[in-house]
Amino acid sequence: MRRPAWGGALALSAVSAVLLWGAFTPLDVGPLAWIALVPLFTLARPARPVRRMYVAVFAGGLLFWLPTLQWMRLGDPAMYAAWVALSLYLALYFPLFVALARVAVWRFGVPLTLAAPVVWVGLELLRGYLMTGFSWYYLAHTQYRWVELIQISDVLGAYGVSFLIALVAGCAAELLPVSVLARLRLLPASASAAGIRPVSGTGRVVRVAGCLAVFALALGYGYARRSGNEFKPGPRVALIQGNFTSKVKHDPQDFPKIQRRHEHLTVLAQRDQPDLIFWPETMFRWPLLETPLDVSDAVLKEKHPDLPLEQLRDLGVRRKLAALGQTTGAALVIGLETLAVDAERIRRYNSAVLIRPDGTLAGRYDKLHRVVFGEYIPFVEAFPWLRNLMPFGAQIDAGQACAVFDHNGFRFSPIICFEDTVPQLVRTIINTTAEPTSSGPRRVDFLVNLTNDGWFHGSSELDQHLITAAFRCVECRTPMVRAVNTGISAFIDGDGVIRRKALGLKTGEPKLDEAVVVDNVPLDSRRSLYLAGGDWFPGVCLVGCGFLSLTGLCGRWLPVQPKPSGITA
Repeated sequence: MRRPAWGGALALSAVSAVLLWGAFTPLDVGPLAWIALVPLFTLARPARPVRRMYVAVFAGGLLFWLPTLQWMRLGDPAMYAAWVALSLYLALYFPLFVALARVAVWRFGVPLTLAAPVVWVGLELLRGYLMTGFSWYYLAHTQYRWVELIQISDVLGAYGVSFLIALVAGCAAELLPVSVLARLRLLPASASAAGIRPVSGTGRVVRVAGCLAVFALALGYGYARRSGNEFKPGPRVALIQGNFTSKVKHDPQDFPKIQRRHEHLTVLAQRDQPDLIFWPETMFRWPLLETPLDVSDAVLKEKHPDLPLEQLRDLGVRRKLAALGQTTGAALVIGLETLAVDAERIRRYNSAVLIRPDGTLAGRYDKLHRVVFGEYIPFVEAFPWLRNLMPFGAQIDAGQACAVFDHNGFRFSPIICFEDTVPQLVRTIINTTAEPTSSGPRRVDFLVNLTNDGWFHGSSELDQHLITAAFRCVECRTPMVRAVNTGISAFIDGDGVIRRKALGLKTGEPKLDEAVVVDNVPLDSRRSLYLAGGDWFPGVCLVGCGFLSLTGLCGRWLPVQPKPSGITA
């Protein structure tokens, strides 16, 4: 029997892509997420895929990812290739989802209502780890305004919220009338009864009741978790937000201008007498040199002949940082680059340093999680031409350890750039920096994210970056403050509520303007099961995906033909 053409599959994939795009920034209509995937999930219902169905689904994936990630191209012309390459890679998850869901439904008789969320969440986890990971645009992120709903993240991570949304969409897709699929030509005209698995009336009731029960439990948990909780005021913090594009940032002639503006904003912040002042990522433009005293001058001359010895031994940046700390009356955390010189090579780090009010440089953190194509390129030593894909210069090295800074008894950990979007990294940092006490481990009081979003010119990336960071606060029950070049600087509490955003000094807008934001950090004493258990829940889903992949490959993705039986239309 000739299978129908792919027009219906393409139409369903396109509808899902458009609705899903609308659920995220910039349109940011979160309720669309609950129905966005219903058309895509419906493609798992027919017994046999229409011709070229997976090509159609891949096209739908591209239709979502290309406009969603369009902000990548704004950083530099070299990033156009990275934008398209990442979109092509991420679009593969759409047909992979449909293929695995079909194996679950047709080989093992798993209801689509359950198969859809398990496969979707498993693939979200895979995407968050594979090739250093891309944990952006999870289904959960569309619901950041529904504060009670997202509280389940402290048990299951953001993946729990994604599971709930996919569960509802899977139920809706499974209960769509067969006539809808016939009109879309997803079934052979003469074999609609044999081409789809029946769902009895009782089955419909069970599926709907199950979804409602899970939804009610998640929402009830959120209300219970928030009720009666009070955030204690922590240290008074000032966030400095400059407004410099990345091209200006990388022009040495503009370094003094950047420095003067941040020093001016720091003076404005001093009026509110903060305990701590945070500058954004790499906004102190001169690199900090770290040359060990036990490395002799002769070795330095031999190993690094391209750099003058006096430059390798220069302490000018240290003196400048010390003077800056002494003039503020507050501790400073500043983002800069570090050049660590040793007898073998010079390592380049993206760093954050703590400067005490007496001018002492009291701590340094080197960024652990580097951005692919932005800060490093895999296999670049074997293929040097790949350097052409990296805008603005050399690779940076990965840091070696987490860090915890301490000021006036408050403990906090810095994270840099996109590190606040990586769930497993933030969880590891908080667990690693926990301090043993008689009453149990004491985690850091808050997180500090230093970021430069000037690459993206006020696009939706700035909003999505902030939204994604908010989920780390819920997962770990740890507040976060963010100092961001060009915005959006903000205070986020342990419920994921964005309590205060930057307001530009000139425009009053949170983006593309200078700003100073001063407030007390809302401390959170609650515990988090996600910190203890990690990604066990999406991990189970990913194991299920692996099993379905092996089974599908062994059977060449062909479904078991259903017995022709009565159906409920």
